[in-house]
Amino acid sequence: MIWFLLLGMLVVAIPLVIERNRAEMEDADRGSASGQFAELPDGVTHYEWLGPAQGPVAVCVHGLTTPSIAWRAVARGLASMGYRTLTYDLYGRGYSDRPSGPQDRQFFIKQLQDLLEYQDVTGSFTLLGYSMGGSIATCFAAAFPDRVERLILLAPAGMGLAQNKLADFMAKTPVIGDWLMLALFPPTFRRGIKAERDTPVQVPHIHDHQAEQLDYKHYVPAVLASRRGILADVLRDEHRAIQSFDIPVLAVWGDEDQVIPASAIGSLAEWNRTAEHEVIAGAGHGLPYTHAPQIVAAIKAHISATL
Repeated sequence: MIWFLLLGMLVVAIPLVIERNRAEMEDADRGSASGQFAELPDGVTHYEWLGPAQGPVAVCVHGLTTPSIAWRAVARGLASMGYRTLTYDLYGRGYSDRPSGPQDRQFFIKQLQDLLEYQDVTGSFTLLGYSMGGSIATCFAAAFPDRVERLILLAPAGMGLAQNKLADFMAKTPVIGDWLMLALFPPTFRRGIKAERDTPVQVPHIHDHQAEQLDYKHYVPAVLASRRGILADVLRDEHRAIQSFDIPVLAVWGDEDQVIPASAIGSLAEWNRTAEHEVIAGAGHGLPYTHAPQIVAAIKAHISATL
């Protein structure tokens, strides 16, 4: 009986020990990063500007698991259009710090506000959000409509996620859910990355950058905190508010996306009847780095049609 007890204790301990032994994100790890670092009130934030210094500003917010490198190809396309384009790593991802606590809309909006203030971006700008970044961008636009000239959403969250009973259980269940997340998310994430490695991409080594996230402490808890936080919000009222503020919206979807359900298109179309939609054939959830040229073309067409 004692052996079964010891075995059970070992099984419980392994994910906790692995997380404890992961590396902290430190200055030495940031040496290979492009861009710069801002000392914000809640921690260091990694950011990068692309494009002409005097161009109109575009700000890109990435998603749940892949840091700002997900935007690299789209950001270059925006820069070629004349936009001064800002990408940055959300807390818990990439080269940014990993503060503990809830990751709700206030948490992410404050990081963006702090970064904009740090960079002296005082006027209005084009705001882009991908996946969870779509929720962050939507909440920001609804809260500060005078700051957002145009909202561009790529496979946005906020209309409900695809059903996953285990993920839902982890998000709703303290302690046990935290342990399950530490135990099950890393191998699941690695399998997902491996399955996509043969997919042509416009961001070199994007899959290596995704896998590297698991090397650092607090990344997995950050993903869970976001699922419990901003990703739990259904943004019906926010999208209706954005329509009432007459903010132009372009939503770009992948027709093979297995993360954001197809019903999301209908929900957004119902909540904001003025939003424009573009569906990219053959694109999955990784569309910013697998179908960047099509996204940039859709943005160009949308801007031309709404000027």
